[in-house]
Amino acid sequence: MTLDNNEQRISESELEAYLWNAAVLLRGLIDAGDYKGYIFPLIFLKRISDVWDEEEEAAKKIYTEDINLANLPENHRFMIPDGCHWNDIRDVSLNVGTKIVNSMREIEATNQASLTGVFGDADWTNKNLLSDEVLSNLIEHFSTEKLTISRLPEDELGNAYEFLIKKFADDSGHTAQEFYTNRTLVHLMTSMLSPLPGESIYDPTCGTGGMLISSVTKLKNEGKEYRTLRLFGQEMNYTTASIAKMNLFLHGIEDGNIKHGDTLANPKFISKDGSLQTFNVVLANPPYSIKTLNRDAFASDQFGRNLWGVPPQGRADYAFLQHIAKSMDEENGRAAVLFPHGVLFRKEERDLRKALVNSGQLKAVIGLGAGLFYNSPMESVIVILNSKKKQEKNRRINFIDARKFVSKNRTTSYLSENDQNEILNAFISTSSIEGVSYLATIREIELNDWSLSLSLYLSKNESLEVGSIDSLKDKFRSLTNANTSAIVSLDELFSVVNASVENE
Repeated sequence: MTLDNNEQRISESELEAYLWNAAVLLRGLIDAGDYKGYIFPLIFLKRISDVWDEEEEAAKKIYTEDINLANLPENHRFMIPDGCHWNDIRDVSLNVGTKIVNSMREIEATNQASLTGVFGDADWTNKNLLSDEVLSNLIEHFSTEKLTISRLPEDELGNAYEFLIKKFADDSGHTAQEFYTNRTLVHLMTSMLSPLPGESIYDPTCGTGGMLISSVTKLKNEGKEYRTLRLFGQEMNYTTASIAKMNLFLHGIEDGNIKHGDTLANPKFISKDGSLQTFNVVLANPPYSIKTLNRDAFASDQFGRNLWGVPPQGRADYAFLQHIAKSMDEENGRAAVLFPHGVLFRKEERDLRKALVNSGQLKAVIGLGAGLFYNSPMESVIVILNSKKKQEKNRRINFIDARKFVSKNRTTSYLSENDQNEILNAFISTSSIEGVSYLATIREIELNDWSLSLSLYLSKNESLEVGSIDSLKDKFRSLTNANTSAIVSLDELFSVVNASVENE
């Protein structure tokens, strides 16, 4: 494509090729996992420069008698200081990285209220990594298109940005899960919580912001007012937090609040009275079983997040779950959290599960099929919490086996619209569905020694999940410690053992 096409709308396929070809220029120079730290900031810098030009042209038509009025702050979403525009960077051929980073920092400083830290901390000035020639080639590649709003509305650019995030997830192997969650799974989680106009949405481990954006997209698709949603996210990885900020902006969300930091060690969203800020909706995919939790600090947590107890060493899953429970609005808070299956039955977390069930907040446990995570066959669960649940008499917990509701496209697994509808129907049902869901009483869970393992409550004819030897040991402990004689047969347990041996 050439500059002659710069007044035409960019098609989806053209935009995706344009974005991905920029990453191709970096192949062999940096690790695939680092692409995002360089490509995303340049896309954002190009976008705000082109939109600034577009806004200037529109203002000039209004202020025909005084052209200087066209550059007043009220005529622009973001201000670009002199010498920091994309075209200024394009004019430089020596020390290109220095020019890029200086321009980005000045733009952040000029727009402190909205853009602080948005460009990340990539090593632009390391010529051993990226030479002037490589950076100039990137700049020239991006210069072949104008990314104005008239050519590329916010939703379209935002969707293309999501496309590139997914491509980076595919290309970067095991690092993908750190910043990308399967969007069909995110859509399901969002649908289960049904965010409403004006509500607050929070993701304590927000990655690139996909779960927050999903709430906006859902209301848009329903024709509801989405601009009154209040979005909050915290992310420990600085580069990924910066990408989340850019992602929100490129989706047309200018008032999202993304913070950088460790949510467990240093939560950023605090109320005036020193307590954790609470939210209507919490969506999260925390890092699984991280080893770095400071148990001593959590035992005396100043925010009272140890309401169910202190997680065992090396397993921080229930620390995140308690943080989320403490962050839910007491009247109508609800949460959907992705976890590994182990949180349902690991012996050392038995007392935490008991406290969770007795808290009255646990609404549902949904077992997911394999392959919904990049480069991993693992199966996970969605744990649903609801503040209103504890107000119900004769509470029941909805156990849903959704493993069969998975669609495949070659090597990619996803949740089709039909898959999502089947799971949602089971979720909202007020009665059990044979072979799919079971509404268990608190007494039944107590008789199973507070295990939440799906196999204890659903059809015994469904084969148990087969995973690593460690997960097999967890299952065995769960079955040993639970009153399962009438529910799980020895033949079923032996089938798990045999399958694991065959997989060795």
